Amino acid sequence: MIQGGDDATLQRSDITTSPRGDITTPPRGDIPPTPPRGDAAPRRQVPSLAVERASEIGDDDLHALCEATNAAILEGGGFGWVNPPGMQALERYFRGVLLVPERELFVARADGVIVGSAQLVRPSRNNEAQAFAATLMHAYVAPYARGFGLGRMMVQRVEEGARALGYQVLNLDVRETQEAAIRMLESLGYECWGTHPAYARVGGRTLRGLYFFKRLQKEAKA
Repeated sequence: MIQGGDDATLQRSDITTSPRGDITTPPRGDIPPTPPRGDAAPRRQVPSLAVERASEIGDDDLHALCEATNAAILEGGGFGWVNPPGMQALERYFRGVLLVPERELFVARADGVIVGSAQLVRPSRNNEAQAFAATLMHAYVAPYARGFGLGRMMVQRVEEGARALGYQVLNLDVRETQEAAIRMLESLGYECWGTHPAYARVGGRTLRGLYFFKRLQKEAKA
């Protein structure tokens, strides 16, 4: 599942890559908020944004990650849980993710604070028939950090990670209610190939699930 697609996205020229391959954007604290005009809301300052692969995570980062996850679940899902399981359960979950060889955790930061994450899942070793394809799972940005393009940056960073590992296809699935995420995926070139009519049960409603894929590399000619 993927959650929190951003309608307001960054221009490609604003994105740079650090020596270790993490996508970052320069701080923009020098941009003053636009003065309100009548009933217009003041413009939000654009924070410094970054997406990086996490091989380990400290206590402060773990707490921020769990807070972001908790907020995303409360806002409406996309992570699997319908109700927040509690901070301790989330901490155990993410510590466990870092121990799974087939999973890579990517975290999104705004002004240095973790506000979202995504997972790149590699196929099991005995699945030779699908060894060319990886899966993007549990991608979300906390509601309080949306609107800056972090969702798009995170998907692109996972794509780069999958491509660097030699994968040719990236698969993912979303609930039908995640309309912003669906628009973002389509704008990034993902194709919807199927629908599950009874994908999830949320708030007493049965929701459809949409299945997407994207080719990351051109197929080699025979």
